[in-house]
Amino acid sequence: MNKNRIHLKAPGNWINDPNGFIYYQGNYHLFYQYFPYAARWGTMHWGHAVSKDLVCWEHQGVALYPTVYEDQHGCFSGSAVEHDGKMYLYYTGVHYHKIDPKDIHRCLDDAFEASQIMITSEDGIHFDNFHGKKVIIPPIEDAMVGDKVHTRDPKVWRGKDAWYMVVGSKTPDNKGELIFYKSENLADWKLINTVSKENGFGWMWECPDYFETEGGEVLVLSPIGLLKEENLEGNQSICMLVRFEEETCAMEIPDQYQYLDYGLDLYAPQSALDEEGRRVLVAWLRMPEAVDGAWQGMFCIPRVVEVEAGHIYFRVHPNIDRMYTRKITHAAEADSAGYKISYEIEEGETISIGGYQISRRGSQICADRNGVFPEHTNFRMQFSTPEVKEGFHLDIYVDTNLIEVFVNHGEYVISSGVYGLTDEVRADRMEELKMYTLA
Repeated sequence: MNKNRIHLKAPGNWINDPNGFIYYQGNYHLFYQYFPYAARWGTMHWGHAVSKDLVCWEHQGVALYPTVYEDQHGCFSGSAVEHDGKMYLYYTGVHYHKIDPKDIHRCLDDAFEASQIMITSEDGIHFDNFHGKKVIIPPIEDAMVGDKVHTRDPKVWRGKDAWYMVVGSKTPDNKGELIFYKSENLADWKLINTVSKENGFGWMWECPDYFETEGGEVLVLSPIGLLKEENLEGNQSICMLVRFEEETCAMEIPDQYQYLDYGLDLYAPQSALDEEGRRVLVAWLRMPEAVDGAWQGMFCIPRVVEVEAGHIYFRVHPNIDRMYTRKITHAAEADSAGYKISYEIEEGETISIGGYQISRRGSQICADRNGVFPEHTNFRMQFSTPEVKEGFHLDIYVDTNLIEVFVNHGEYVISSGVYGLTDEVRADRMEELKMYTLA
């Protein structure tokens, strides 16, 4: 089977959203949106990878694929839970009513409907795609609740007294909406509440994820149309602290939010609890073109989510960080999985990593990838954090196609897709720059 270390990458062709992320029977399972026929988006399947430690991943092939009317044109995003030793997967099935005659893997005019579907497995590896699927929420017909087309991405979790599900949707007047369901048995679901926000974020909320941390309750969303800059990607992933009342599924959503990542390349994140009970999150890196014409799409380093003093931190998972122990002096000495740079950046300084520029301007960390990215008008080239408060320590994780800049151990992160990096690393004070690769 195809194997990856540190960053899970497409086994070939195309991947996007992470799905069904779970620690189950001694392994981490990460499913993902997968088009197995070409390095482009199309009829979605669920690919599947497994890891013992979040470091080394092994692709398992296709787990879910279209077999029924409700998912005839794709098994779209969803989540996983464990109950009584079984793995339960929940996903959005899509049926097109108007197929593009020149490309059967695409729909015309948004003429499709979405259903929420469940399938189970005794071992987390084998799934009965022909006989094991159950439609738990058919296409929404109620004009006052959600939307028949744009309702998707079920996230399921165990509450205090029952199971809960949230799906992303939109209101009739095009505001993002969350729809909450409750179940006693994981199979029969009852609508409990809907939550939207006046003057809210974007016009539809994809990939919702709600969870509790010691420092507060967190909501993660990927709103469509959040940003309005002409010709640039408007769909972005955000996070915020909320208040959730389980009994009524009422949720207070604030006006303020953080970006999941200030590189604005990551999208559709999903979280799970790791072996030690830490909340861990992964997200999809949007890439403008296939690598060597063969594969397109990869995931960021698994990140531990913590809340301190009202701020959401995304920290490199310790299993990942402890791998970088071998000191090197040049990028050419690095392992094929990449290398890590640690540096205290001073005002006015710039670090160049293979042509990718990282600089400090006052209390902000900035990045520029103009020298290592294809010309694509809908991708941003320059990025910056808000003003940082905890110093100017950088840990930079470098892969051939992804650079992740962790500021002050996760206060902010800038992640950028890159192409054509060189091995040259330059800093104003090279003697202070520390470089490590995998042992």
